[in-house]
Amino acid sequence: MEPFEKAASAIDSLFSRSSLPAGVSRVLPEAAGAAFWPAGFILSGINAGIKPQRKDLMLLLSDAPASAASVFTTNRCSAAPVELSKIHLAATSGRMRAVVCNSGNANAATGARGMQDAARMADDTADAFGLEPEEVLVASTGVIGQLLPTEKIAAAMPALRDAAGPQQWRDAAEAIMTTDTFPKFFAVDVALSGGTARIAGIAKGSGMICPDMATMLAFLCTDADFEPALLQEHLSAANAVSFNAITVDGDTSTNDMAAILASGRGPAVAKGSDDSRLFGEALRAVMTMLAQLIVVDGEGATKFVEIRIEGAANDDEAQMAAMTVANSPLVKTAIHGEDANWGRIIAAVGRSGASFVQEELAVWFDALPILKPGLDASFSEEEAKKVISKDAYAITVSLGGGPGIATVWTCDLSKRYIEINGSYRS
Repeated sequence: MEPFEKAASAIDSLFSRSSLPAGVSRVLPEAAGAAFWPAGFILSGINAGIKPQRKDLMLLLSDAPASAASVFTTNRCSAAPVELSKIHLAATSGRMRAVVCNSGNANAATGARGMQDAARMADDTADAFGLEPEEVLVASTGVIGQLLPTEKIAAAMPALRDAAGPQQWRDAAEAIMTTDTFPKFFAVDVALSGGTARIAGIAKGSGMICPDMATMLAFLCTDADFEPALLQEHLSAANAVSFNAITVDGDTSTNDMAAILASGRGPAVAKGSDDSRLFGEALRAVMTMLAQLIVVDGEGATKFVEIRIEGAANDDEAQMAAMTVANSPLVKTAIHGEDANWGRIIAAVGRSGASFVQEELAVWFDALPILKPGLDASFSEEEAKKVISKDAYAITVSLGGGPGIATVWTCDLSKRYIEINGSYRS
């Protein structure tokens, strides 16, 4: 199946399991044509020679200074482009013009030279498009510990400029891929009091995925009119329940980054307004879809599983329990082997740090009770097998009667994951 067809199939499957908030509607690329991406931006994606053949250099450019917000990896070995982008956001008070991103090389663990190379990437982009270097966010993804081929990137800038257009998001989505098997994209329209605003995004990620703000990158745009501080509030809140609620392998990358630019071409959004609330819900919907697509495309993944924790003492403890279950190699291999091994699930919950009484635990596979309070595990193995044989299902764990809840998304751990990561640099 062609990568964009595979992406569309994955989006349709995920969309069938969810719903959008009132006032928010999905934008279909096929139906939208030239209107898929929000107004005020151009994009491009080309091959700059970092990778032998596939696209490896992406541009996202606003036609005027745009409000910008971003979240970054919390890994202490953060990459040079992450550190430079933080500096640029602070220098411009959140008013940016462009994002430039390369794949195939992370420019991480490269020291002072890495910072110089990231700065040159911003400088070359600024020169090619008539910008100030501080108006450029820089991102990279790929192998850690290798110097960035800046000469190739500089030489490719004219081609990157010539290829840019208002709806070249497909090329841009391809250019940020590494081990991804399909590009990730999603867009919605949200009906605000001043008119309709569009939110669209692309993302990449397949392995090294356990963002804590991997290698996961997401670039979003909207035509809504925002002050940078409010845009940052919305991005951070949406990030907590989307990209920070997924895991493929428990590894937080050196390069994780999610950024959004607002062109201001559409309706204004004021802090504390109903418009602000609705926009926040729409942004969460877009980011959740992109995050779930990353899990579906997890390296070697064959299963998409939602982990729900309820009845915890508070939401933080619920999140701890959910991520411990989602990251457990024993749980993930049981998911892959379609083994209804509920013992691995409660063992993960038990070491998570969440507080509960063991006899109050309950576990469901979708709606099928597997473990009832009192440690009653009388269930039908045949019925359980029907659930866990599906490509997608939910595991729900109740810790008791507390108010804390959390939802995260994970995938299975297969032999293919080992094959991919055992030869990643070759």
